[in-house]
Amino acid sequence: MIPDALDLRDFAARYTAAWCSQNPASVAAFFSQDGSLRVNDDPPAVGRAAITRVAQSFMNAFPDLQVLMEDLRVRGDEVEYHWTLTGTHAAPEGTGHRVRVSGFERWRLGRDGLIASSQGHFDAAEYRRQLEEGTSPESRSPAEV
Repeated sequence: MIPDALDLRDFAARYTAAWCSQNPASVAAFFSQDGSLRVNDDPPAVGRAAITRVAQSFMNAFPDLQVLMEDLRVRGDEVEYHWTLTGTHAAPEGTGHRVRVSGFERWRLGRDGLIASSQGHFDAAEYRRQLEEGTSPESRSPAEV
């Protein structure tokens, strides 16, 4: 069951804040105990411990990680959470380049009101290009130029 629009928007805003917190367990707390998170065609991370590891990998790669909620759409019994990720690829093997990539997650919510499954989508080729070359001037916000 999909919550009402205000509750759903509040849930998504808190989820966004969790991604920006540098606390990967706070991201996993938005998922059902046996929930899953799949990023593009990667195998799904199932359970909160696995989801914590996925979130940690992004937080390690981008110590200044920021996620912005761009839109929230209800499509039948699914919710699409649209986002933009920005950060500097500064992990030990990092390139030091700024990345700005947008995508969305398609959520199915569980009876517990948490995310039972999330299928994330973003342009992996553009993400890899930005890791190597940085963002292009037209994709930067005015504050980044």
